[in-house]
Amino acid sequence: MPEQQAAPLPATVLAFDYGLRQIGVAVGNSVFGTTQPLAVLRARDGIPNWPALEALVAQWQPQLLVVGDPLNMDGSVSELATRARKFGRRLEGRLGLPVAMTDERLSSRAAKSEQRERGHRGDYKAVPVDSHAAELILLTWLRQHGR
Repeated sequence: MPEQQAAPLPATVLAFDYGLRQIGVAVGNSVFGTTQPLAVLRARDGIPNWPALEALVAQWQPQLLVVGDPLNMDGSVSELATRARKFGRRLEGRLGLPVAMTDERLSSRAAKSEQRERGHRGDYKAVPVDSHAAELILLTWLRQHGR
């Protein structure tokens, strides 16, 4: 019996670090294993600037969207995780693209730490790090899927 091969990963992936005031976005390529932060989109009570989000999707033409799932440290579902999952369902319904949720515990903290090491002065409202957190979410997803 022939050995079954795993389905190929989507080449271009957009990742989102969901937040109530802003949503970080990063892009990656699973073939090359590359990632980069893209943008921080403004949001109002978790509702993104849909035209700006749709413009990024049109520009990058991803085959998959990854949304960070902000679980509590004990693995239970937080209020923000419930809202992030709703955001993921809205992305899927609105854009017609598959959405994968991935555990993102501490991604924002890790992004802030990395940016401080690179000279960030700590004013995260003026210079947000949400797109870097989205990149960490994407890196986690790529590692989980063998890239």
